Amino acid sequence: MTSEHDDHGHHDAGGHAHHDHDRWPEGFWEQPRRLGEGLEGHGATDDYNEGRPPGLLHVNRRRGGGHSGIRTFARLPMALTPDDLVAAGVDVAVLGVPWDSTAGGRSGTNHGPLALRQVPAFAGYGFPSKHLDVRVDPFEVLTMCDYGDSPIHVGNTAATFESVRKFVGTVVTSGAIPIVMGGDHAITWPCATAVADHYGHGNVGIVHFDAHADVGADMNGALASHGTPMRKLIDSGAVPGKNFVQVGLRGYWPDQETLDWMDERQMRTHFMAEIDRDGFDKVLERAVDEALDQADHLYISLDIDVCDPAFAPGTGTPVSGGITSIDVLRAVRRLSAEVGIVGMDVVEVSPPYDNDGEITVLLANRAIGEALTGTAMRRLGLVGPDYADPHALNLAAAGGRRTQVFRDAPA
Repeated sequence: MTSEHDDHGHHDAGGHAHHDHDRWPEGFWEQPRRLGEGLEGHGATDDYNEGRPPGLLHVNRRRGGGHSGIRTFARLPMALTPDDLVAAGVDVAVLGVPWDSTAGGRSGTNHGPLALRQVPAFAGYGFPSKHLDVRVDPFEVLTMCDYGDSPIHVGNTAATFESVRKFVGTVVTSGAIPIVMGGDHAITWPCATAVADHYGHGNVGIVHFDAHADVGADMNGALASHGTPMRKLIDSGAVPGKNFVQVGLRGYWPDQETLDWMDERQMRTHFMAEIDRDGFDKVLERAVDEALDQADHLYISLDIDVCDPAFAPGTGTPVSGGITSIDVLRAVRRLSAEVGIVGMDVVEVSPPYDNDGEITVLLANRAIGEALTGTAMRRLGLVGPDYADPHALNLAAAGGRRTQVFRDAPA
């Protein structure tokens, strides 16, 4: 027994209806591969938050200890609606996308946002948070919040990615910078698309730290995966290939055909061979220069597996021979300060594969902290190349006493 298809769904042999939300939208994979338009149905507001005055919600008490209270990122106050973001004048919103259904290696990256909130690595709201290298406290300079997690549709990649695009879009349109905690690397497609939708396709560049190029045409037949997001962004026109700067690639993929495709799209890639020969500092200088000339706005995509597994074992597809933790932390801070960012994601943190010391989660948490610090430095005008406070460099010691000079928010 069979049933005819109609415009609203189809029936299987037993007569059970299967609706459109179980299928990819018509034309989803046709050129140009886009993720829809507008923000209607963004899912950032629900009936839990209707009827209250907009603004930030402090869900922890002022004198709560570092291991107590409700876990938001760095104990930040919460924003739960776009109106909250606007009313509070939020500069940076940290949010989660707990998704790993498009990962081809180890699973568990959907636990990343929760783990990044739980680990007390990057200071915390209401606690002293002066960065000793630059003597800047982002909590004093910026208005920041935890925006919670994007809606996830388990088993439905198309619906999830469209929800993520809209959710991140509410942050960008409010005037805030979204910093996204993943999640596998496939989420960069909807997250960066949301940023490009706001600033204009072709006007956003990406500095992409990764052991892998993530420009596969597909991954074992899957058109959306953590090995394909950069190609999807390029194919859609959201972020042209010439606007990509990649750092840290190594291993045995991509193949020559894919490398040729990357060259044709004018992608700029810094392999580990170049870093080994010239040193990370010189390569970072090149990446910063390229980021400055590539587009009007910069988005950072940090796959934690860019670091050697000695520094980041808790990830889906670790590759030996990567960069160090201090390299990636300083790189994120420099890009955020010297170039400025309009968005960032930190992806591929898989807590189930981290060690007992949580060193991968600690690193990823600190990387977000460096982005916040760099953004605060830019607000204060501290944008010189590889800036460090003289006292941190032991250049301002007088009589054996190091006077600490802290930077406060501008009047």
